Amino acid sequence: MPLTIAPITPVFGARISGIDINRPLDEAAFAAIRAAFDEHLVLVFSDQAMTDEQQIEFSEWFGPLEGTRGVNPGSGTPFARQSNLDLKSGEVIPADDRRMFYQKANMFWHADSTFKAVPSLCSVLTARIVPPEGGATELASTRAAYASLSEKQKAEIEDLEIEHDFAYSRGLAGFTFTAEERAHMAPVRHRLVRTNRATGDKSVMIGVHAKCVVGWPEDESRALLDDLLARATRPENSYRHEWHTGDAIVWDNQATVHRATAFDTAQHQRLMQRTTISSGVPNYVAT
Repeated sequence: MPLTIAPITPVFGARISGIDINRPLDEAAFAAIRAAFDEHLVLVFSDQAMTDEQQIEFSEWFGPLEGTRGVNPGSGTPFARQSNLDLKSGEVIPADDRRMFYQKANMFWHADSTFKAVPSLCSVLTARIVPPEGGATELASTRAAYASLSEKQKAEIEDLEIEHDFAYSRGLAGFTFTAEERAHMAPVRHRLVRTNRATGDKSVMIGVHAKCVVGWPEDESRALLDDLLARATRPENSYRHEWHTGDAIVWDNQATVHRATAFDTAQHQRLMQRTTISSGVPNYVAT
C-alpha cells in the first residue's frame, strides 16, 4: 500500500496512511514524509502505537532530539511527558501538585522551545493513554497568519526580533520558578519572520513564550503579537485533534502554534509522550 497524504483542512495539516512508522524507514520513505511535513506543517498518523524506543528512532529522522529538564515530569529523559500520572508509581498526580500546576500553561497557544537559544524544528506527540472525553489538542497555522498580512505589513515586520521568555509565559498561568530553575532559562531573541528553505514559505514564530518585540514600546509590542496570534488562530486556520490511543502527530514549531485542552484529571488518566527535535541544522532560516 503506497503512502497516502490526505489534507485535513484547506489551509494546513494532513493525515498520512500507508506506512508503518514503527518499522525502520528508508531514505525514500522519510523523504516523502519530510516533503509532506514541509508542505502541510502538521502530520497525523493513526493506529501507530509506539514504544519510547520507536518514537525516538522515528523522531531522530527529523534531527537531533532536545533533552527535557526542569519541572516537566519527564525531566532527565528525551521526553516531555504530558500526563496526570506519576512517572515512577503510575498513580494519579494530585491536582494541587506543582507538576500539574506547571502543565496548566500548556493551555495557552504556544510553540515548543521558542524560549531556547536554538529553537526547535518540530515535535512528535504520541497518545499512550487517552481519557474518554476531553484532552484534545488544538493547532493553528502561523504561516496562514503571515499570508494574511498586506505587503506593507509584511515589510514592516520583516526585520523584527522577538524576545522569548519561559519564565514570563509560565508566570501568566501563575506558576513561579525557583531562583535555581530561573538561572537556567534566560530570555532569548529570535527573528520573527521565518522562511522554510524547502518551500520558500514564510511564517511567524509566535505564541505565549513571545514576550515582546525588541526595541518597541510595550503596548505596541503586545498589540502586534496579539494580532498575529489572532490571525493564526482564526477558525479557518485551526484544527482540533480529538485523540485516540495510538495516534502520533508531528507539528512544525516555527510555522504553527498549539494548545492543550482540559480533561478531568481526577477521574481519568492521560499519558502523552512528546519528543522535540532541535533545529540545530535548521530547515528554517530568518529572512
